Amino acid sequence: MRSPLQGIRVLDLSAVLSGPMATAMLADQGAEVIKVEAPGGDLSRRIGPAKGDMSAMFIAANRGKRSICLDLKRADHLQVLRTLAQRADVLVENFRPGTLARLGLPPEALRQANPRLVLVSISGFGASGPYADGRVYDAVIQAVSGFSASHPLPGSDAPTLLATTVCDKLTALTAAQAITAALLGRERSGEGAHIALSMLDAALAFQWPDAMYNHTFSGAPLPPAPEFGVLQRPYATRNGHVAIMTPQPDEFAALCRGLGRPDLPSDPRFATVESRRRHFTELMTLLEALFAAHDSDALVPRLREAGVPIGRVNLRHEVLDDPQVLHNGTLVEFDHGDLGRVRLPRAAAQFDGHAAPPRPAPRLGEHGREVLAELGLPAAQIDTLLGPAPAGAGR
Repeated sequence: MRSPLQGIRVLDLSAVLSGPMATAMLADQGAEVIKVEAPGGDLSRRIGPAKGDMSAMFIAANRGKRSICLDLKRADHLQVLRTLAQRADVLVENFRPGTLARLGLPPEALRQANPRLVLVSISGFGASGPYADGRVYDAVIQAVSGFSASHPLPGSDAPTLLATTVCDKLTALTAAQAITAALLGRERSGEGAHIALSMLDAALAFQWPDAMYNHTFSGAPLPPAPEFGVLQRPYATRNGHVAIMTPQPDEFAALCRGLGRPDLPSDPRFATVESRRRHFTELMTLLEALFAAHDSDALVPRLREAGVPIGRVNLRHEVLDDPQVLHNGTLVEFDHGDLGRVRLPRAAAQFDGHAAPPRPAPRLGEHGREVLAELGLPAAQIDTLLGPAPAGAGR
């Protein structure tokens, strides 16, 4: 099968996660992605367990790419970047606002040199405004976007920070979708586009349907509904935890029957979603005792068969052996050269039943000589740019 983005060349100037994860998804779908790294390499090369300059985070967010190392303070390296941008279909950057212009590569100049270029500028807060110049990481966006407040500690209003870079990753998903939309638009108009995307805007759009639904209607205020999901929590069993959601009457009734309390749906305190919310503490106390009397391994399939939306709470290492994960073939092990075997998820989206397996991530500057040779530069000039090739080097 022909990969949907085969023939698309992406120049990835981004670092850490939001941009790199977006371009990794494009690589999964067949795009050729050239990652441009500063001499010190992407910061994510040093986050998490690592072998040399290859961390687990870097491998996952930069799979399937080629790497060239350029020092953009050098005029000759900057000229290489200009040449690469002129030949690219997509350029992705997440520098702080104004950095490209300070380098002598303002967006309008890049697009003038390559009118078909889809240029993507990812920022934390936006290109302008009171926060625009501040440094940003995921936790900062979780705080400002309301994400942190939407996940309070159980039984309190104290905000928490999710122990994952959720805002970076949802920004990556937003960026990948916007890029493919812009490429489709280019096929119709013949012109590229400049996509501006802030993590704050992406996080708010992600938050709005549920976590911010009490702030949708303007004008005369409506009585606030209970905050979505604020009462959800896992229930302990004899050998683990399970999670349920039973918003529909038949689901709640099936849960009660499965736990041996078919009378609960007729109790006025628990007869409707609204009444269950009002009396949640009482209901939770009852359910906690009922769940605690069962083993997860027997209870989950029985309740699922009865129509209850339920899942066993997997510890992180247990995800690897979850029967549905194994059935889907979601996780793939493959050889990563001198790193040995590594495990990554395959591409989530399947095209006509086909999902691209993950490919290795690059060492820092691994493909520099190869990329420069493709630009038609002679070996002597490549040596000047990158230094002499190591003895026995193939690239």
